[in-house]
Amino acid sequence: MGSVLALSSNPGHQNWPFSTEPPLSRWDTHPAHWDSPPRWERKDGRLPNPGSFHSLHRSCKDVFPHQIEGVKMIINKTLSSFFKVSHSVHLSAVSPSYYRFHVEHLQSDDYSKDKEAPALIGEMDSSGSLNAHALLHLTERVRARTVFQTQQSQFVTWQFETEYRGSDFTAAVTVANPDILRESVILVAHFLQSVSSGLVLGGELVYHRGRAEEGGILTLAGQYSRPNWVATLNAGKGGAHASYYHRANKQIQVGVEFEATTRTQETTTSFGYQMELPEANMVFRGMINSRCIIGGVLEKRLLPLPATLIMGAFVNHRGDKLQPQGFTPLESKGAVSVLPGLLMLRHLLTDHVPHVLLGRSRRKTGGSVQLRRSTGGFGFHTPTCQASSS
Repeated sequence: MGSVLALSSNPGHQNWPFSTEPPLSRWDTHPAHWDSPPRWERKDGRLPNPGSFHSLHRSCKDVFPHQIEGVKMIINKTLSSFFKVSHSVHLSAVSPSYYRFHVEHLQSDDYSKDKEAPALIGEMDSSGSLNAHALLHLTERVRARTVFQTQQSQFVTWQFETEYRGSDFTAAVTVANPDILRESVILVAHFLQSVSSGLVLGGELVYHRGRAEEGGILTLAGQYSRPNWVATLNAGKGGAHASYYHRANKQIQVGVEFEATTRTQETTTSFGYQMELPEANMVFRGMINSRCIIGGVLEKRLLPLPATLIMGAFVNHRGDKLQPQGFTPLESKGAVSVLPGLLMLRHLLTDHVPHVLLGRSRRKTGGSVQLRRSTGGFGFHTPTCQASSS
């Protein structure tokens, strides 16, 4: 659900036992409800714009830790207030290693008077594949986005999107991979409407047509928000996606996410939390899901040095796999270099993590939540995940 194309694709992660969902794009986000005046406290009494359809579950997803694997080095350089370039090298044993050159031309200052400046993003890797994004503000309420993606010498995706943001609603239409010769096209329509001060309703319609097949999927969406929590639900023929975000205080945030797919008849439930310690300059994110995957990432700002230490690990009990990760970004004169710390983290995990966390699961099929179709609807079957200490 959502955008047809992610900014970058990693085909080598199809058999990877850990989730590698990329973060949302910059223009697919909207301000959090607690960083701006709540809907029901607007002085003019009018309902605000509900934002983009892609960002309905963003509040919950930001709580979960992001996973990486291998060794990655990133060098960022800001040339001006509009222009920024970056170089990244990724060495991995799971997916093919690559070098990637990234260029951005956009207005980084949110308080600048020139807010209608176009955003241009380009990215090319060592294999010759190209990802290009262009975001244009046609008017104050209308903006257009164009996406092109090539896989070496072949075009993979060409996508055109137009979005209109009214005073209390958002409507968007996306055309992906139109081909007149093959008579194929993908159409995606989004609509969100602010019904009340805390309720947003809308839907998504995906239509696909080709020479051999034709079909469509309708998904209904709803979001109810209060000052400290947000509940969102997407449900349709393809499955369901529900999330709940709660901010307990300034330091602790939690989120619960549920996803069900009718095609594979599988469900996944995830719980994540984020703890901020401003006095210690630390942020910790952790997660656990029904697939018996437990993970956590710790970020420590090493003041007064221009450096940040990031350490984390993810354990897959079903596959008996451990993914340690850790690196230290060093910032100097607009550049960022990443130094791997995998060996140190592996040593710490081996010596200090209880052996029961690294034990082999007795039941290889345990820990997953399966969705089975029954006469009266759907039935849930949740095997338990047990670990031995041997």
